[in-house]
Formats: sequence, C-alpha cells, structure tokens
Amino acid sequence: MRKQRPRVSEEEHVVLQFRPRGRGGLPRHRPPANAADARSPDKADHQSPRRPSHDQPDDFSHRMLANTAAMAFTIALIAIGLWLAKNIADLRTIQDCAQMGLRGCAHISTPPP
Repeated sequence: MRKQRPRVSEEEHVVLQFRPRGRGGLPRHRPPANAADARSPDKADHQSPRRPSHDQPDDFSHRMLANTAAMAFTIALIAIGLWLAKNIADLRTIQDCAQMGLRGCAHISTPPP
C-alpha cells in the first residue's frame, strides 16, 4: 500500500513577518523636541500615581504605613486560616467518633463544684 500525501499548493505556505509590539502594546512615538514649549498653561502636569517623577521625593512614611497595613492583614488572614483548620480538624475527630457509635466524643466542660 502506498502512502498518500495531501496535495499542497504554494499559496498555502505563507510566511508572516513578526513585528514585536512596544511596551504595553502602545505605539512607539517620541514627543516633538519643542513639546515643553507647546504645553498650554491650563493643562496641569499629571503624573501617574504608580510612577512617581524623579523630581518629587518619595513618600517614605506613607509607603511604610501601607506595608504595615498589608503585613497586618496578611498575618490576620493566616491566623484565621489556622484557627479554621484547627476547628475543622476537631469537628472531624468528634464526627468520626460519633459515627463509630462511641459515647462521650465531645468534651463538655463543667464548672468546678
């Protein structure tokens, strides 16, 4: 038996040119040389909050406060997760004991006489 190859025409083989995009997929362009002179006085210099300009000092105290808040939130989430895992494990142990038909599975605290 002879292998049959699919018929391929030259039009099916097309090589596409790869053109990488710029940063963030935005077109690359440079402002004109006289862009500083062309600014209108009614437009305020708007700096992105994520990219501070080099001429403004870094707000160290605000950054440290944000880092402290993030760390406290992370520690609280970890503590709640550990507490929840412990309670689920205890409930599973009590449930397994009760399903085996044993009595006195749950510890009931009684006040001293």
